[in-house]
Amino acid sequence: MSENKSSWKWSRREILKGLTGIPFLGTVWWAGAGFSKKIQDKKSKILESLNIDAVLPPPSGSMSGDPVRVGIIGFGIRGNQLCRALGFATKSWLSDMKESASANSQDTRLKEFMEQENLNIKLTAVCDIFDVRAEIALDSFNTATNQIRRYRTYDEMLDSGNVDAVVIATPDHWHAPIAIAALQANVHAYIEKPMTHNIAETYALREAALNSKAVLMLGHQHRQTQSFLTAQDIINKNVLGHVSLIQANTNRNSDNGAWQYPIHEKASPQTIDWNLFLGNAPIVPFNKEHFFRWRKWWAYGSGLSGDLMTHDYDRINCVLNMGIPKSIVTSGGIYTHRDGRNVPDVMQINMDYPDFSTGSTQEQGKEKGMTLVYSATLGNQYDRDTILMGHDGTMQLGNRLAVYIDPRSTRFAELLNKDKIDTSVPVYEYDPAAGELDGITSATSRYFANKGLLWTYRDGKRVDSTFLHLREWLSCIRNGGKPSCGIEEGFEEAITAHMGGLSYKLGRRIDWDAQKNEIAPVPGYDLDEVLLANVERVT
Repeated sequence: MSENKSSWKWSRREILKGLTGIPFLGTVWWAGAGFSKKIQDKKSKILESLNIDAVLPPPSGSMSGDPVRVGIIGFGIRGNQLCRALGFATKSWLSDMKESASANSQDTRLKEFMEQENLNIKLTAVCDIFDVRAEIALDSFNTATNQIRRYRTYDEMLDSGNVDAVVIATPDHWHAPIAIAALQANVHAYIEKPMTHNIAETYALREAALNSKAVLMLGHQHRQTQSFLTAQDIINKNVLGHVSLIQANTNRNSDNGAWQYPIHEKASPQTIDWNLFLGNAPIVPFNKEHFFRWRKWWAYGSGLSGDLMTHDYDRINCVLNMGIPKSIVTSGGIYTHRDGRNVPDVMQINMDYPDFSTGSTQEQGKEKGMTLVYSATLGNQYDRDTILMGHDGTMQLGNRLAVYIDPRSTRFAELLNKDKIDTSVPVYEYDPAAGELDGITSATSRYFANKGLLWTYRDGKRVDSTFLHLREWLSCIRNGGKPSCGIEEGFEEAITAHMGGLSYKLGRRIDWDAQKNEIAPVPGYDLDEVLLANVERVT
């Protein structure tokens, strides 16, 4: 959206219909306010013909009843964020936010947290192998109304009878083992992305989920974001025509964005259970950098393919439902951060879907197939849009979205010939935050916000997307129902990420055999050994 376009005209359809739950001025508009009423009326008629609905998702159920007893496993950066979304903020965070709000009236983070709906849970357990983190949780969350206990291992927590559900925010190599153990104990599990660290445990976790009474939710909170739900309607109504190419991107240019996280001054073999951290990873001597910056090594993390591409893959999959690609080719390297890491900091992943179609406006059989290109760099923060390119239109997709009609469109050919559509401006634009101050304070915040990972809007208020996602999980626990990002969506995400990692490490195309429901074997290689090898490439 161009910042110099200061006034917009609501379409007649939106005025008549209304968008319940959208804040004032947060609506659909036509670009180019100031046109004559006659032209505006023509545009309104085109908008009505598109019939795009910017509607809210079905509300999740009541939070009433007995409190759900929740344990947090992994209380690092993401674990803290998840606890806040559940309604539990540390003393230090509350103090910092109070000071920040006092200094900047536009900083509404504390206000939004304090106004957050009570999810009716008890945070009864914490498991973290770094003593300092566990002690912070105990000090912050142990109150007269909430008693929390520390467990040294996740097995102790699951066996304690003190939790109904667990939130898993550990390094990647612990995601699946903990989730499988929880599901086998019929303890509900919310697990961060990527769902698994290798191929074998992807199948094992799916089996555990299908045979458990517990609810598994994968933490792709963008599925709560309004613009992506609107994008689904645009695709379902074939506004774009046949989508043949999608571009999704990651651009970061900071130490934090490159996983160079701070190393705590109190970290030592006495305060960290190093052997428990390693788990099934290769045995190496105690290493503070490996512990705090684990995302930089294949032994514990999943690199750009599992850590960041999974966001963009699932964002597109929730709109298109295209599933696992037929083949993947990955390239890249360590070009910016030559600091001992073995995961790349530049990566391009080409995901091909030769049989997929979003629908066509041309003769049958002419159009089929799609490529999703994900490219990433941790050495530049230029903001690139996610773009879906169709024969009839192009969609820019983020927290906001815009649709441009293609000059060679078949569906809109008559209107184009009569000069009723200007292809240089959006025919449809949607911004749920129009008229609101988003309070973006950094390039990092802008990156996460545009991917739908920070907030969306409900009932006229900006709401944390993670809060809504956790609320949906808790609603499924209490009221039944299927989570929007459950085991099948997680299976597709994990397999796609592993294909991307394998292609990079082997330097070759990786294929998916849909009939056998497996990644096609590569002669001479055990694919899980390749994935888990703690080296940049396998030759």
